[in-house]
Amino acid sequence: MSTGVGTSSCCLSGKLKEGKPVGIEEEIGGLQTYVSAPENNSKEKTIIFFTDIFGYKFNNTRLLADQYAKAGFFVYVPDFFGGDALPIEFLQDAEPPLEVREKLTMVEKGVKTAKVGATLGPWLIKHREGVVKPIIDGFINTIRFTDKTDKVGVIGFCWGGRYAILAAHNEEPGKGVDAAYACHPSLVAIPGDFDPVKRPVSFALGGQDSLLGEKERQHIKEIMEKKKTGNPPVESEIVVYDGQVHGFALRGDWSSEKDKEAMDKAEKQGIEWFKKQLA
Repeated sequence: MSTGVGTSSCCLSGKLKEGKPVGIEEEIGGLQTYVSAPENNSKEKTIIFFTDIFGYKFNNTRLLADQYAKAGFFVYVPDFFGGDALPIEFLQDAEPPLEVREKLTMVEKGVKTAKVGATLGPWLIKHREGVVKPIIDGFINTIRFTDKTDKVGVIGFCWGGRYAILAAHNEEPGKGVDAAYACHPSLVAIPGDFDPVKRPVSFALGGQDSLLGEKERQHIKEIMEKKKTGNPPVESEIVVYDGQVHGFALRGDWSSEKDKEAMDKAEKQGIEWFKKQLA
């Protein structure tokens, strides 16, 4: 039986990062896409970003994509929501930092939960799996057969984290993705989304993630450990970042030394994973 792990106000929390993205926007496979290329412009190692609910224009996402490009990857950040990402204002309105959240009264928490439900519920229905997964699969196939593209990896955050895991189900040679990296995935079914994994997957999970608690993390670890000795074996790694909440790898507090360190380590985790798996 699969355990469904939902979404909450944590999906709407976080901080905006300052900086100007250096990539370009263009239409690829019918989708508006942010593209950030490495210095040598090589597509030998390509990465597709599966964004969180704030979409492909979110500055944090684009700046992180630029970091992966600097590390030598050709990066695509497609708009899977057709211009219907949730507004950035929710970052500040829906959920305060962890130290503030812990001081909220039950009434205050109830108000925030109601606000999130009214916002996320209709949006999630509109962008449900049956609608968005064919769009995602189509984009992966478009990139897979783009001239001079060799290995393809996907990285997903929150909402996109689950679809990074689903993308790792495909084992057909020459199709799908070669590796995935899921950062604090939401809306996952355990074990349903993990049992079919056939490609290498790395996970970055928060120790204080309200959507993936210790019980859920342990279940995921057990499933992935068994896969390492399966036939064929599936490589994986799970890194838990102590004290970090849902969304930390993309939307942490850059003014906090602890949060910044976690974000930097999660970035390095992904870069090192893809350097290995896309070699």
